[in-house]
Amino acid sequence: MICWKCKNEVKLDKKPSRSDVCPTCSAYLRCCYNCSFYDSGAHNQCHELQAEWVGDKEKANFCDYFRIRMGSFSKDRKKSKDDVKNKWGDLFKD
Repeated sequence: MICWKCKNEVKLDKKPSRSDVCPTCSAYLRCCYNCSFYDSGAHNQCHELQAEWVGDKEKANFCDYFRIRMGSFSKDRKKSKDDVKNKWGDLFKD
């Protein structure tokens, strides 16, 4: 998995527990920012509709829906204004 804070790879044999931290920066690994359901633009900032609100997204929590985020990491999935304009323009090209 990739640490949300320092972006370094962390090797784990299992799903991280609430007390697991990144060996490089000591950030909690089982937190919203490392979860595949996290999205700053979604309701409660989570795509899992049954998950309870977590106020501090970088702190460890007990969420039953936690899934390790795979692939590259982006804390905030919002796109830049230029990216959005380019995508919009691409929709209407011949």
